[in-house]
Amino acid sequence: MLLLDVTPLSLGIETFGGLMNVIIPRNSTIPVKAGEVFTTAVDNQRSMLIHVLQGERERASDNWSLGRFTLDFESAPKGTPRVGVQFEIDANGILHVLARDLKTAKQKVVKIKSAVDVDDAEVQKMVDESVEHAFEDLRARQWIETALRARQTIAAARKGLVECVGEIDADYRTKVEQALKTVENLVADGEAATQPGDAAKLKAALTALDEVTQPLADLMMDKAMEAQLRKRGLVK
Repeated sequence: MLLLDVTPLSLGIETFGGLMNVIIPRNSTIPVKAGEVFTTAVDNQRSMLIHVLQGERERASDNWSLGRFTLDFESAPKGTPRVGVQFEIDANGILHVLARDLKTAKQKVVKIKSAVDVDDAEVQKMVDESVEHAFEDLRARQWIETALRARQTIAAARKGLVECVGEIDADYRTKVEQALKTVENLVADGEAATQPGDAAKLKAALTALDEVTQPLADLMMDKAMEAQLRKRGLVK
């Protein structure tokens, strides 16, 4: 009979909003290698913090921190940079974390302590806590992800109202402002509360905002297309 070492707990990194993104799941046979590509959530960001985590909880703060390092890259609009993060656990159980800027191929590799040599009692405690708080953690993840999307939608709608100020009438602006206020209030209430906000209610408000801002989005798209055509000299 051949006995194989496995990862006692999941391994991943912290993502925007304080969540854990799992890269190597618990009970993966070692040696093992896995990776994902990440981007930025803030305009003109010049670096990315790679916070390595181990555990089974949804929020980064509820897992174990194994280490942190930073990868620098060129300033760019949010969502533009592409950073590949790869986890590799060798036959000795040592975790190697690689982060690479896919545009320039600049990379950094950091060796982390053993990801396998973990006290059994501590592993069991982490697993038990993940089961005990499973529904609570899921609600927290749903709220955080929905709130992040809400902030992006709010920013895009506000930008549209400014860019198209002379091309929309007062009644339509009022409808958009009302839908925006509903979403903004729900996000603010959720942030002020000690427990995660109501993700379902926020999703419903976001759907309503998406519907009312569709004409605004179409107008912004038309303006962007026209600007590109003018830049190429195809229209005057």
